Amino acid sequence: MKVSPLDYAMISQALHAVANEMGAKLIRSAYSTILREARDGAAALLDREGNVVAQADLIPIQLGPMGTTIRPCLELFPADTLREGDFLISNDPYNGGQHLPDVFIFTPIFFEGRVVGFGASVAHHLDLGGGSAGLDSEASDIFQEGIRIPPSRYNMQQDWNGGPFERLLMANVRVPDLTLGDFNAQHAANAVGAARVRQMCEKYGADTICEVMSEFIAYTERRMRAAIAQVPDGVYFGEDAIDDDGITDDPLVIKARVEVRGEEIYVDFAGTCPQVARNVNVPLSSTYAATLSCIKSIVTSAGIPFNEGVKRPIHMAVPAGCILNPQSPAPVRARLEGSYRVFGAIMQALSAAVPERVIAQGYDTTTAVCLSTQEDGGFRVSLEVFGGGYGASAVGDGCDAVDSPLSNCSNTPIEVMDMQCGYFRIVSYRLEPESFGHGRHRGGAGFSRHYEILRDDVKLAIYADRFRLRPGGLMGGTPGLSGYCQIHRGGERIRIGSKSSFELLKGDVVEIFLGGGGGYGSPADRDPEHVAADVREGMLSARVAAEIYGVGAMAG
Repeated sequence: MKVSPLDYAMISQALHAVANEMGAKLIRSAYSTILREARDGAAALLDREGNVVAQADLIPIQLGPMGTTIRPCLELFPADTLREGDFLISNDPYNGGQHLPDVFIFTPIFFEGRVVGFGASVAHHLDLGGGSAGLDSEASDIFQEGIRIPPSRYNMQQDWNGGPFERLLMANVRVPDLTLGDFNAQHAANAVGAARVRQMCEKYGADTICEVMSEFIAYTERRMRAAIAQVPDGVYFGEDAIDDDGITDDPLVIKARVEVRGEEIYVDFAGTCPQVARNVNVPLSSTYAATLSCIKSIVTSAGIPFNEGVKRPIHMAVPAGCILNPQSPAPVRARLEGSYRVFGAIMQALSAAVPERVIAQGYDTTTAVCLSTQEDGGFRVSLEVFGGGYGASAVGDGCDAVDSPLSNCSNTPIEVMDMQCGYFRIVSYRLEPESFGHGRHRGGAGFSRHYEILRDDVKLAIYADRFRLRPGGLMGGTPGLSGYCQIHRGGERIRIGSKSSFELLKGDVVEIFLGGGGGYGSPADRDPEHVAADVREGMLSARVAAEIYGVGAMAG
């Protein structure tokens, strides 16, 4: 390396800081609650070949495959053919993308006439057309899910800012102001990244910055290989299952064969179920992201950057036509449900190799709840994404009421929805006692939310999982509770499937219940003081404390 160690340290950390500044700009500039409040977006810096160098600390599922997403763009529009004002864009799940709401924008960073890298951002857009506002749970092909943007090049001056591409998008979405605002937030985030990298090029020189980018990736690869080398060699097996596809009750099994061989890991998903007719299919890019995120979380520390170097020692084989590598035009909107089963299958496999580093299954699913209505000639759309209780581990209890590890979204404050959504209101939001699995360390608690509908003609659309199959425990821990969705209409309770939609009436109350995480270790080994604390805080009844942990008198 020609760059001095001091300059390398300064520049590499500056690149990571720039990525985090881009992420902050993206969130603070956003219009929709799904991006501004739930923080369902991400940002990164890439080198001129499209390799991820540094990324903001936001959504793992969106960030891992950014290099995979930009490469089809660069094959069509190489870096040397780009000019000032150009940007690359794609949301195509069958060409490096994930699902249609996640739109990736890549802005070339020019210095002295040449591209030195790319500012990149992705945001989950509230509505991109399709068969239903915000979310079409019954879509049977990708064309019903919204606008599909193939890997493309556009120019800010010619095609955006009132240009033809902007007008095309605005004519095909139901909430154009929010969609346009969030696209502009992505452009703003990329512009910040480009400005900061140019400043570093002016100070250190473009060649130095490019060399540090390359070395930063190589450093991560060395750290990743060293970490993998600490895992015992061997072949390990795991499997998990999605509840169903929304049509039949048959579970959709995902199998993982994980081989650790020296400094490398090979993951093979042979035996996984075929692709299905509903939207739980997982594009290859998402399968890759879930695989990387799980392995990195198990074998490395948080101090190892998540960039292109993480990928190089990890190899993946996914049969074409299975649910983790579907063929077009299969719908993929709910791809996170299968992505979490990838995460769970690999976690289970590696629990045999490094049991002290893995976690029990949490309520590891994305529950997307969309409430929409049409009024005054336009649409109102509210979309929230929920997690549940986190799984316990060898070192502690799982977190209560937190999004799952691949998504990492934040809570949308009730006050924000009260201001922006006059067609419903939240009447209950609470942690659910005893929703978690028991063990030496208990799982995190789940929670529930109740929405009172304030007018007729409101539509509920949902995709979720773990309504049937409970989050499992590890090393003797018990499973957490499963979830459900039901409508309270008068004295009637109407159960809703985990992947469905329902027409609501004024006065209906929609109840969403999210389960807790699995426990770790035998309940007999739990510290009685921790049991007593759960009883005092209302998370555990004295009866259950006595039955499960045998410490009822002390807890009381």
